[in-house]
Amino acid sequence: MNDLRVVIISLRARLLSTIITSSSVAVAVGLLLTMLSLRTAGFDAFQRGTGTMHLLVSSDPSPLVAVLNGIFYANAPSNPIAWEKYNQIRTSFPYDWTIPIQQGDSFRGFPVCATTNEFFTKFQPAKGEPWTLKEGRFPEKSFELCLGSQAADGTGLRLGQRAELTHGADSVSGHEHGDFPYTVVGILKPTGSAHDRAVFTDLESTWILHAHDRREREGLHELTTVSDLTESDRKITGILLRLPTRPGSDASAALQQQFDALRRDTSIVVAQPSQQIDRLRSIVGNVDSLFLALGVAVLVSSGISILLALYNSMAERRRQIAILRAMGLPRGRIQGMVVAEACLIGFIGGLAGIILSLVGGVVAAAALKQNIGLVVDPSLDLRSAIIVLASAVVLAAVASLLPAWVAYRTQVADHLRPDA
Repeated sequence: MNDLRVVIISLRARLLSTIITSSSVAVAVGLLLTMLSLRTAGFDAFQRGTGTMHLLVSSDPSPLVAVLNGIFYANAPSNPIAWEKYNQIRTSFPYDWTIPIQQGDSFRGFPVCATTNEFFTKFQPAKGEPWTLKEGRFPEKSFELCLGSQAADGTGLRLGQRAELTHGADSVSGHEHGDFPYTVVGILKPTGSAHDRAVFTDLESTWILHAHDRREREGLHELTTVSDLTESDRKITGILLRLPTRPGSDASAALQQQFDALRRDTSIVVAQPSQQIDRLRSIVGNVDSLFLALGVAVLVSSGISILLALYNSMAERRRQIAILRAMGLPRGRIQGMVVAEACLIGFIGGLAGIILSLVGGVVAAAALKQNIGLVVDPSLDLRSAIIVLASAVVLAAVASLLPAWVAYRTQVADHLRPDA
């Protein structure tokens, strides 16, 4: 009988203990690998939503808040920008394009983004990936809606159906604009960004909705039209800017100069989206490291559980060891079988952990897509998987040294005596 067969028989004899110990290793390996695979993929997914813009102008408290609100629809921007200010910025430099956006309304919990047609024809949600329609067309006139893929799935709206928007991001505390129904004219294909959660319409119809609220407060109850809009009604919450670039290049030599020039205007906040994503990465990085440290700690604790399982089994296996010794097996060989047994537990647990991490990655990616519209690649990095699996086996081998020493010191004569 070879040594591996003896090890397998030993593990099967203590099947429950083997399963429990291997499971602890699997949980540790799965947790660690899931965090390793998602930590980079998550931030890469954030970069998709920034798309082809160079700068974002807002009146939010900080550049980071501006990016989270204006691009990822975290909250409705708190302060508006006058249309006069937009025209001033638009004409201050020969930008490649300037796209105004207005946020603050919602439909069944999904954010509404009012903008111009250039949002679909010039801005790309991910570099090299323009907007693509699944059905219908882009909005061309007032009171038409185009739905992001998740917004379409979540609301159940289809082409030609009518919808009444809610004033405010909260469908509970807000009120519906019942006098101004919209028509769904388009449904977008998934972009893998937060824009998939949004409902898109034009600026003019949004201005009419808010002007109607103003006119009702003033005691004017006639239906509001474009002719009723005042200059104060024409407000936006953000401006997407792209500077001229050389063909085939995404960088602009004038970026820093224009960034500094716009920042001199204290009435607005200017953000470089890619820079703010990197800042978010650095802010979350400390928490991220803490979670990774916890994952390593769980992996170490699984090694301790292997040590305890093997050490506690030594008392009932001394007779088995003594018999093997009497059959001529040297102490070193028996010691090696104990180490091999621990390594096999670590290897089985590690493989199960890899499978667990793949499942966990798919679940986590689905949750991110559902909740914030980010598409994260749940695939596992082969190099990381091999390193973590090898670490689990090495840790199991180290944990087995004490039980192996106990097996090495087992006295044959003392444990071959018949029981009293």
